[in-house]
Amino acid sequence: MSADKAYTDSYADVSSFSLDDEREQRLLNTQTECCFMWSTKEGDPVGVIMNFVAHEGRFWLTCTRRRKRVPAIEARPRVAIAISSRGTDIGVSQTVTYKGNAIVHNDESVKAWLYASLAARVRPGDTDQQAAFVHHLDTPDRVVIEIVPDVRIGFDAENMFRNSPAGATRSRV
Repeated sequence: MSADKAYTDSYADVSSFSLDDEREQRLLNTQTECCFMWSTKEGDPVGVIMNFVAHEGRFWLTCTRRRKRVPAIEARPRVAIAISSRGTDIGVSQTVTYKGNAIVHNDESVKAWLYASLAARVRPGDTDQQAAFVHHLDTPDRVVIEIVPDVRIGFDAENMFRNSPAGATRSRV
């Protein structure tokens, strides 16, 4: 919303408060966790919080093959992930959700790349901790989940509260 427009007094439709590309990239670079969602064979939605790596427009996660999500996404590859700025130093509520198809990888070179990338994200600056994390991940039954997004839904609360009486007194969270 531009500064010359009147403030919005109803937030029933928040689609105009999108997250711009620069702020989305900052969110993806800062946040290390997402909510990964898939459907069960009964059609029920389910999601878990997982660490992720965003790389070249795709999202990468890992878990053991024993997790119920693995056979579920192999049978029904349509998935979603949601990423929030909560818990980061970004300071405002920003979210982005992606829908797309998941691919399960069991290739050792993909695993090695992801383990190192994930360790660098969740244990920044400490190579000993990164090596220990990679060792922790490197188990025989572990797989990599690649998400190829084709739908994006972004939201930026700062855009919503700009020029709004609610934003004038709102603390930055």
